[in-house]
Amino acid sequence: MTLKDAFERGEFVVTSEVGPPKGIDIAEMMHAAENMKSRVHAVNVTDNQAAVMRLSTIAACIHLKQAGLEPVLQVTGRDRNRLAIQSDLLGAASFGVTTVLALTGDHVVVGDHKQAKPVFDLDSVQILDAVAALNAGTDLMGNDLKGAPEIFAGAVVTPDSNPIRPQLAKFDKKVRAGAKYFQTQAVYDKDSFLRFMEHARCRGAKVLAGIVVLRSARMARFMNKNIPGIAVPPELINELEASKEPEATGIEIAARFIRDTRDACDGVHIMAVGAEHLVPKVLDAAGIGEVGQ
Repeated sequence: MTLKDAFERGEFVVTSEVGPPKGIDIAEMMHAAENMKSRVHAVNVTDNQAAVMRLSTIAACIHLKQAGLEPVLQVTGRDRNRLAIQSDLLGAASFGVTTVLALTGDHVVVGDHKQAKPVFDLDSVQILDAVAALNAGTDLMGNDLKGAPEIFAGAVVTPDSNPIRPQLAKFDKKVRAGAKYFQTQAVYDKDSFLRFMEHARCRGAKVLAGIVVLRSARMARFMNKNIPGIAVPPELINELEASKEPEATGIEIAARFIRDTRDACDGVHIMAVGAEHLVPKVLDAAGIGEVGQ
């Protein structure tokens, strides 16, 4: 079942993500993905996440596809110009990788190749424009394709952005550019997320609430300090601080958010950040069974 199929069937969609290795040993990535296989509708594959050079996301997606998983190809504008992005989208589609998440991408100064030249020829909205053109049978210049793909494209949004109005305007722009679904930045404030969903529901796009599984109070503070758009409330940090088993508490915090917001959104995207074995535990605690049940 594709991600598109799951949305169309009205299922509560669950996705998670894996990061390609820094090298060609894919065993750990594949093990993490296999462990989630029965619990998620799709596995998101990061694209040189945080501007750190890794194995090609397209290659990783093909490995997952061949293993029977539904990969979500992340496409950023940081490392490629419009020629390369369109070429990669067509190349991925030729292997059956047709579910895409468009992002602008973190700047190279945060990564491990700070001397690299950032591209940013296309931003996330323009990548969605490129997808729309390819799906219509042309490239961005209007030249005809020999065989058009059927790419199902999504984008990201930050419900806890402050101020929120520019973020909502960008959300609307992405919907107009063809985004069919959204994956949110990690959210912890239920009320803030529900207010965002009131806006999103009027636009027709599907929304997956982003969940980063907190494993300690230190991790929560680090995210608040270093990751734009994430705001872990003080009461959750205190809850982790007071816990004798902070990892278990983090699982319960994630599960509680899912239970509290399940009726308001279309699914969740769980980011375990190197601890993908926690994904089934979060789903168990949230009362979500295997995919298709």
